[in-house]
Amino acid sequence: MAPEQAMAFAARVEGLRWVKVGLELFVQAGPEIVGQLRRQGLRVFLDLKFHDIPATMAGACRRAAALGAELITVHACAGSEALQAAQAAAVDGAQQGGLDVPTLLAVTVLTSWDEQRLQQELAIGQSIGERVPALAQLSATAGIGGCVCSPLEAAALRAQHPEPFALVTPGIRPKGAAVGDQARVMGPAEAMAAGASQLVIGRPITKAEDPSAAFAAFCAELS
Repeated sequence: MAPEQAMAFAARVEGLRWVKVGLELFVQAGPEIVGQLRRQGLRVFLDLKFHDIPATMAGACRRAAALGAELITVHACAGSEALQAAQAAAVDGAQQGGLDVPTLLAVTVLTSWDEQRLQQELAIGQSIGERVPALAQLSATAGIGGCVCSPLEAAALRAQHPEPFALVTPGIRPKGAAVGDQARVMGPAEAMAAGASQLVIGRPITKAEDPSAAFAAFCAELS
């Protein structure tokens, strides 16, 4: 979706409050897309999944916070030192700009991975059921405000990490919908019941014949 299409789409969906800016849109539109969306009255989830050395992650999170993004993703497997640096820098960037401090979300295991591929391609001996809570604990200990996990792991993580620790879950698909490149999915009401704080719903809405109706249907199911 081109930047002008994204802006028009966001303006067209009645009741929309949060939007996710991912890598494709950010690379095409640049950082100014965050300000444009905020001026449209929307709250921005900046999903760039930073994963680098501590100094680089800190610099990126400082700038992302200064843009006004309220949710910012980093990779938990960057390690505790990088996570701590990113958190401190995000606080600094927001405060320097007179903005609310964003919530950093540490990505545990992407919802496109299944256990067999994770072990074969990355030579990771842990099961997904072991790796996700280990990375979530690492993140919480480092002061990160929440995690990105599949809805299948939400209940176990919520038992370990009560609110206000955020659990943001992609991999949300209504019954009968195509899962696409997602491997670990769940319906929206089930994900919220499992302990998710917020749901990431992309293609079931953006690719729907009537996106506004699809969005309204999700909202109705959750209400």
